[in-house]
Amino acid sequence: MNNILKEKIQQLASQHKDEFIQVRRHLHAHPELSYEEFETSRFVQSKLSEWNIPFEVKATTGVVGIIEGKNPSSRIIALRADMDALPISEENNVDYKSQNAGVMHACGHDVHTTCLLGAAKILQETKNNWLGTIKLVFQPGEERNPGGASLMIKDGVLENPAPQGIIGLHVHPGLDCGKLSFRSGKVMASADEIFITIKGEGGHAAAPQLTVDTILVASQLVVDLQQIISRNRNPFSPSVLSICAFNGGYTTNVIPSEVRLKGTFRAMDETWRYKAHELIRKHIEGLKTSTSAEIDLLIDVGYPSVDNDETLTNTAQHLAKEFIGEENVFETELRMGAEDFGYYTQKIAGCFFRLGVRNESAGIIHNVHTPKFNADENAIEVGMGTMAWLGASVEV
Repeated sequence: MNNILKEKIQQLASQHKDEFIQVRRHLHAHPELSYEEFETSRFVQSKLSEWNIPFEVKATTGVVGIIEGKNPSSRIIALRADMDALPISEENNVDYKSQNAGVMHACGHDVHTTCLLGAAKILQETKNNWLGTIKLVFQPGEERNPGGASLMIKDGVLENPAPQGIIGLHVHPGLDCGKLSFRSGKVMASADEIFITIKGEGGHAAAPQLTVDTILVASQLVVDLQQIISRNRNPFSPSVLSICAFNGGYTTNVIPSEVRLKGTFRAMDETWRYKAHELIRKHIEGLKTSTSAEIDLLIDVGYPSVDNDETLTNTAQHLAKEFIGEENVFETELRMGAEDFGYYTQKIAGCFFRLGVRNESAGIIHNVHTPKFNADENAIEVGMGTMAWLGASVEV
């Protein structure tokens, strides 16, 4: 039965490929920013309606569809895609270039949404051939705090019915089209934003003794923060703190009264993550005392790390090898990037895998979050077929 189902899904993915390439092009040409995905949401709803898949709207623009196979309560699996775009002006010269000025699907969420829509159609057409229920999760706002996943969870996406596991994919511009990669355990980092303001009595640069040297305090803090992270973390647990903005001063001979720092902190371990927050706070309190500077700290807590369930991920990887061939399935590298899929993996078993979209011969080589990012559209057949196959076959 499994081989018959696999071949049927492969056949349907090939049959529907051109249709969903056009779906992707429509989505790519009409990108919408986080929490503003109103037209995208309506488009998804229209497709589910066309295929007679019941759905409900959650978190304003999110869409959750339900497909019941045989014995619907026997297993419940969620498949997830994100829908939002980025505030980037596209530089690709393609027919389906973004029509919304300053907004672009530069992270591949158009591909993600297309693959899940394609999987939905295939699963609806094969629902008499597999057991259980598939929950289709089209979520908003992956690119911006607090993360659309957290809002969907608050709105009950993991309830009524409650899935035992959730599977999501993400484009990988470093992996050739036609390939997939998986990794169990920690796979992506948490992400917190750090905002620090140093204030003090400014004044003439020739008389620093009459001032609080905010530039010096800020410089010391940049160095100290690196040491806090590097000398306190477990060397076998990846973690990084980067100060990416240092703003203060306006001329050569005035010590400014205010300097602002902005940065990001990433970690793979949630316990260390919050310990690091506390170490940063304690160090800043000490620095305030020793320098007489006023230092305001804001740690904007972002997404948790993505922790792929070992059993679910290993099963999914094995099934992917069956579907596209063992030679086309690889191990995903650890990444310090973040994904709000981590909110799901805190609640239920999760598997977040990578879909290769690179094609050097076609010049499709650019990374995500850049104006020239693009995807080899042949990946859509692989992505939607694999999502359908995993949804119909995987056990948690």
